[in-house]
Amino acid sequence: MSAGKDFIPLTLCVLTVSDTRTAANDTSGDYLVAALTEAGHRLHERAIRPDDRYQLRALVSAWIAEEGIDGILVTGGTGFTGRDSTPEAMLPLLDKEMPGFGEMFRALSFGDIGTSTMQSRAFAGLANATFLFALPGSTSACRLGWEKLIRAQLDSRTMPCNLANLRPRLRER
Repeated sequence: MSAGKDFIPLTLCVLTVSDTRTAANDTSGDYLVAALTEAGHRLHERAIRPDDRYQLRALVSAWIAEEGIDGILVTGGTGFTGRDSTPEAMLPLLDKEMPGFGEMFRALSFGDIGTSTMQSRAFAGLANATFLFALPGSTSACRLGWEKLIRAQLDSRTMPCNLANLRPRLRER
């Protein structure tokens, strides 16, 4: 990190995708909200939705249409079961995919869970100048994704480059 730059707080949303989580037991959503606020960012909205691609797509579409939202952190629905639908819901919304995020997440996750990481369909990208990060539903996966990848890229002081400082250029044509 470079000491001379100012931190730029971003406005973020957190979405938990689950048929079983509630506000009382959503530890992954709790972690992401605490982590982003501790880092100095602002929480715009938090939601829990079932594994239904159309409900997910509707909510995320509304968030990416709001001008003041810089990013969305999604937890859950990235696995390999029949109900897991986060990639199917959100990948069509992306203007640009960030393949390196999923690749790096799985590489880092291998150290924790071995070959089970192959079942993760974690991904990231850009939709209407809004960053979107989709993580598995476990709190440990959210911690790994935030601490090893997302936090630094959403910090305007991270050098040599970061996503936060790209924001003014995201709508270039």
